[in-house]
Amino acid sequence: MRTSRERSAASAPPHRPAIDPTHFRRTMGRFTSGVTVVTTVESGHVHGMTANGFLSVSLEPPLVLVSLGRASKMAALLARTGRYGVSVLSDRQQLHSVHFAGKPVPGLAPDFEFTDGLAFLPGSMARIGCDVVDTHEAGDHILYIGHVTHLAHSDGEPLVFFTGSYRALHTDIDEGFFTY
Repeated sequence: MRTSRERSAASAPPHRPAIDPTHFRRTMGRFTSGVTVVTTVESGHVHGMTANGFLSVSLEPPLVLVSLGRASKMAALLARTGRYGVSVLSDRQQLHSVHFAGKPVPGLAPDFEFTDGLAFLPGSMARIGCDVVDTHEAGDHILYIGHVTHLAHSDGEPLVFFTGSYRALHTDIDEGFFTY
């Protein structure tokens, strides 16, 4: 049986050059995304990681997806816990993003709010709780499809990520420009 990487390489047209991973990352970085912290709870301990590979998949049933590196600790944890929480960060939570991206911030001791056994960061703009219902191998990542079991949101300004850095969201667009 071939791995997903072997299938991907076998299905690539032979006349096209390989895509350089650094160029791929820089190009994909032009897509502005929100920033999330994905959490799971195992044996009473909260584990979290920053992720921007998150999206809504379906309204009926309510499904979302988080994409995790195959070698990440969180991927191994989700395989065991089968549940995850997603905290969509506000612009006031950049230090939390850095902290959960593996660069501990001195003096930052994150608190969590718990709902139905899932952990969420207080002050986040949205909190989405999920049960893993499916996984898909995709190259060096695993896609975790979650059935949404909890939703909450609040107003505020989002933390956004563009070309490898945090940015501010500008809201000075003339609404009259668009026709709906």
